[in-house]
Amino acid sequence: MLYGIATAITALLLAAVLSALLRGPALRLGLVDRRRVRPVPLLGGVAVVLSTCLVVAAGGWTGAAPLGDGVVRLLAASAGVAVLGLVADLWRLRTPFLLVGTAVAAAFVVPYDETGLPAGIAAVAWIACVAAAFRGLDHADGLAGTVGVLTAFGAGACAAAEVMDDLVVLLSVLAAALTGFLMHNWHPARIAFGASGSLFTGFLLASAAVLTRTGYAPLPTAAVLFALTATASADAVLVVLSRKLAGRPVLRRGPDHLAHRLRRLGPTPPGVTVLLGAGTFAAVLVGVLVHSGWAAPRSVLWVAGASLVVALGLLRVPAYGPRRPAGPHGARAHTDPRGTRAPARVPGTRGLPAARGVTRARTEPSGAARGAARARTEPPGGAPRARAGLSGGPTRTRADVPGTRSRSEQPFWAGRSRARSDVYDHDHDYDHGHEHDYDVPARADAPGSGPVRGAREGLRDGWPYGAEAPVRAPRAPRRQPPYPAPPPQKSASPQVRAFLRIRDG
Repeated sequence: MLYGIATAITALLLAAVLSALLRGPALRLGLVDRRRVRPVPLLGGVAVVLSTCLVVAAGGWTGAAPLGDGVVRLLAASAGVAVLGLVADLWRLRTPFLLVGTAVAAAFVVPYDETGLPAGIAAVAWIACVAAAFRGLDHADGLAGTVGVLTAFGAGACAAAEVMDDLVVLLSVLAAALTGFLMHNWHPARIAFGASGSLFTGFLLASAAVLTRTGYAPLPTAAVLFALTATASADAVLVVLSRKLAGRPVLRRGPDHLAHRLRRLGPTPPGVTVLLGAGTFAAVLVGVLVHSGWAAPRSVLWVAGASLVVALGLLRVPAYGPRRPAGPHGARAHTDPRGTRAPARVPGTRGLPAARGVTRARTEPSGAARGAARARTEPPGGAPRARAGLSGGPTRTRADVPGTRSRSEQPFWAGRSRARSDVYDHDHDYDHGHEHDYDVPARADAPGSGPVRGAREGLRDGWPYGAEAPVRAPRAPRRQPPYPAPPPQKSASPQVRAFLRIRDG
């Protein structure tokens, strides 16, 4: 007992110290989670992995807590999965590669001689799915660590009932390391789990649960395994259903997890973590009672029913913006990689960089359209054009465009048309989620809003050529507001400054 307390304290302190030490190098190397509002370092999982492996290996090496062959293989496979997750953090590996790598590692852990080949293959697939689900829980501050600690205590209790002391030591050290990591990961998080820590934790917990249930009937085993991982399973089911119903790719990330939807209902980020932690504790407690024989396996149906009700209820909480409509030529608005929504692809237009959520389109007409849209000043007699304000002779405005002003009198936005966007205020996933590209529609100037300045090519007053435009009364020309003339700007040229002094007296 004293050894267990000493190892737990050592793992907790080591994980806390390593999390604080790895934060600086992660920031300098750029290993941060950029999907959040605040760039958070991603090496927190490395601290958990190193603390767990070093403390457990030291206990086995000193002989204080000898490890069996199954636990040694489990620890080695978990370390390999952690390395795979670290590579994913560095080079952004796709989810299918992570699933395949996790399944290969799980194939070396499952005892096929006791489970049989069909049940062993099912166990490999389940371990890989649970590891991926734990990676999905790393979308809120403190959520993955809290769920991991509670699940580790539940799996450790099941292992203690089976008198698997080496597995109990491993799970207790993991729970202590996660607790030390939570000191830096609680809201507002100073360091994040990353794929290395989330895959390592999910793989280790799922494999330990499979080892504790080896030799039992398939149906009660499935019930206990589901109860131990109910929170991760409910989050995965909610995400898959939401993306399928919305017509989005399943592997495309979005603000549609449990914490995202609960946050939209009003609770604070720590409150959401506490609510999900309470649900995890209740489900894990049912699993431990069923494994120990204090409750019937049908008690897990209450956990399954509650998880399904929560998933279906949160499915009604909106998580995505409206889908972007097709443009005038059948092309959809595309997404700018910087997070802005660009307008539909219209011939003769091109997007301009703008602030997030606002998009502008610059028109490049040609020929008569360009001449009819721009008002320029020309001196009488066909003399060469001179700069407004620097020429001594009188100027006149072109008479072929009624109601226009000279170029010097026009505001800076004249000659351009804007495309307005319906912006969906997603609050950056409520300060603890990801920053995603939302389906925000982009539309050109609506009909009936007046002539489009710049005469976009292919459009006439906001209506395509060939379409019957609505009959509107002619608009009165705008009057220039009585603003005082701006003072002359200083120039670096001495000739210009001398000319301005002579002209102003």
